[in-house]
Amino acid sequence: MRIGLLKEGDSENRVAFLPEVVSSLTKRKVSVLVETGAGESALASDAAYKEAGASIAQRSEVIKQADFLIGIQAPDEELVASFSQDKIWLSQYNPLWNIELVKNFQSKGLTTFSMDAIPRSTRGQAMDVLSSQATVAGYKAVLEAALKLPSFFPMFMTAAGTIRPATVLVLGAGVAGLQAIAIARKLGAQVQAFDVRSAVKEEVMSLGAKFVEVEGAQEDSAAGGYAVEQSEDFKQKQQQAINEHAAKANVVICTAQIPGRKAPLLLPKEAVAKMKPGSVIIDLAASTGGNCELSKDNETVVEYGVSIIGQSNYPSQMPIDASKMFGKNILNFLELLFNEEGEFSLNFDDAIVKGTCITHQGEIVNERVRSIIQP
Repeated sequence: MRIGLLKEGDSENRVAFLPEVVSSLTKRKVSVLVETGAGESALASDAAYKEAGASIAQRSEVIKQADFLIGIQAPDEELVASFSQDKIWLSQYNPLWNIELVKNFQSKGLTTFSMDAIPRSTRGQAMDVLSSQATVAGYKAVLEAALKLPSFFPMFMTAAGTIRPATVLVLGAGVAGLQAIAIARKLGAQVQAFDVRSAVKEEVMSLGAKFVEVEGAQEDSAAGGYAVEQSEDFKQKQQQAINEHAAKANVVICTAQIPGRKAPLLLPKEAVAKMKPGSVIIDLAASTGGNCELSKDNETVVEYGVSIIGQSNYPSQMPIDASKMFGKNILNFLELLFNEEGEFSLNFDDAIVKGTCITHQGEIVNERVRSIIQP
């Protein structure tokens, strides 16, 4: 079987895997065909891919010759239309959100995998692209906030007086949130964090941050570690607590998301209006509506003297390491699909394979996606 690596669009600098992954695949007797210039934005040249054992071809030839096509983002309609029924597609295409794309895959009879559907288990950690890319997002979010904030992050005691440390509020203590906490603390800020999941309290405190606790949160062990929808009574208590802490913060990092749903609204415009002039909000959930009511995806807006940065693809701004981690996740997953002789096998008895496969032979395989599309 031949794997084809496709180049991403102009808005994406990452590549699904770097040349080092090619070497691992060719050892398994899997041939690799790479689209011309696929790794340029991640500083991986065509020559490097060739040296690792890949062949280089134009886009149309990669699509035609490869059996198994790999990308990062969801494919557009034109690309899907070019796929024959025997093609296999793998990327991070958010099937719980991109319902029409899933239906399109199903109608064409394509076998597709979405890496953001990897079951969150101990075994699945090595393939979890959401976690690896969220690490990048949390890191970059704090660095941008530090650059945009018109004051220092750390405390300074100088002959000209004492500069108080910045206060950072992190909404959502998943991987991105915890990374944001860690980096903000390293930069000397005072950090507070909010999350509806009580299980993350110890992790937050171990990083030196204060956990903002609101009683009465609903939790679901079947949610795979994600947050779940909350009651109206809890939302009111939550909103009051967040508003009070946001008003005192210099920076708010928004990371809260619920798979398949619009991001929870945590910072209404009334809360933004009470924040200090010059404050900065970084909204990592901007692509699914945003945690801040005033966020606009891929835009920076200034309201009430507060800079609101809607940025849901920070990993694209760190393409080398982000691609390295994404590619390692991909390789670990492909090892479940290919044996040492390079033979492809679709084993639905493997919970990770079945959970990550979204469509196959005209059927929706993933149970959660199927329950949304075919209730």
